[in-house]
Amino acid sequence: MTIFQPLDLRHLEGAVRLSRAAGWPHRREDWKLVVSISRGVVALDAGQIVATGIVTPFGGVGMVNMIIVDQNMRGRGLGRQIMERAMAQIHPAQWRLVATPAGQPLYEKLGFVACGQIRQHQGTVTDLPAVQTVRWATQDDMAGIADMDRDALAADRGSLLRALQGRGRIAIRPGKGYGVIRDFGRGRLIGPVVAKDLATARDLIAFLAHGLTGGFIRVDTTEESGLGPWLAEIGLAEADRAVAMQTDDARPTGAFTRFALAAQALG
Repeated sequence: MTIFQPLDLRHLEGAVRLSRAAGWPHRREDWKLVVSISRGVVALDAGQIVATGIVTPFGGVGMVNMIIVDQNMRGRGLGRQIMERAMAQIHPAQWRLVATPAGQPLYEKLGFVACGQIRQHQGTVTDLPAVQTVRWATQDDMAGIADMDRDALAADRGSLLRALQGRGRIAIRPGKGYGVIRDFGRGRLIGPVVAKDLATARDLIAFLAHGLTGGFIRVDTTEESGLGPWLAEIGLAEADRAVAMQTDDARPTGAFTRFALAAQALG
């Protein structure tokens, strides 16, 4: 019999095994970051975790993420059950998620509509020149960084930014944009990157990746950002695609743009 429990740190090892079986690169530390700012549900069968679902509150926006069902348990409605139980924990004005092809039909049944394309780029970067007009952020910069992020996403991701401070490094061009690099999966992930223009986004990524020649880096970007061709030029080829989805047609209208995601789980 399948039982459901609130997801907490006790479940991380089982969650990592589940995501690895699904071909996801997430380490225990990657799961722990998401869990630390979220609420989640696990499904257990014979004492083993067979499904997970998480929701992350960002003010008026809720991100649905880490929806995984064990391959041997699919086709039984478990994906819908775990997702509905997770979503019942918070009540945002708008829901968002990034869908795999396998999950998209379920999300459409639950009222999500496609609103954009996500491009996963990864590889080993070329030798990038130093960027003098970007610097490492300090605590005094964090309020401005939160403002830029809120403008770009129309969501309050303060909890995420605070968590990233302790897990990575944040670069800033004051008043123009910021970016983060941290350990993730097979190497490092650059994101979020939020900027006023494409040139600033490229400079932020070049600053973050400088000195990491030959190291594995991943960047998840939106198709409309225009960042993809340059990422390919510096050695980060497109490796996969996904679909951004949400429950209404409201879009951010601020002066800043999200050029790279914090992760597909976190937008």
